[in-house]
Amino acid sequence: MMHYQAERSWEYYMPVTASASRDPVDRVIRLAAESAVVIFSVSSCCMCHALKRLLCGMGVSPTVYELDHDPRGKDIERALMRLVGATSPPVPVVFIGGKLVGSMDRVMASHINGTLVPLLKEAGALWL
Repeated sequence: MMHYQAERSWEYYMPVTASASRDPVDRVIRLAAESAVVIFSVSSCCMCHALKRLLCGMGVSPTVYELDHDPRGKDIERALMRLVGATSPPVPVVFIGGKLVGSMDRVMASHINGTLVPLLKEAGALWL
């Protein structure tokens, strides 16, 4: 089961202060620290869907932020681009245990080389 955050959830997690409203990178970092697994996604993105299915199939219940459903989604997307060093929209972007794992390629590489499950266990997202 995925936990989707609605538009107003951004306000819940981020009290509106002068610095918080100006720095989307800080907002991303704080949102990423709120759950064991956080996915920043776009609802129409097939790679985002595939990643969500992979994690759910493993028994993980990620918190999902659909950027196209949030009025500040473009700001968050630009912040994610800075964090992952991308020049184009980087979604999906995954944080596990509050730490940036990266985009789809990094998550899949971790899954293939066997390091994804230990990350998920360490974050408390899996109880195998």
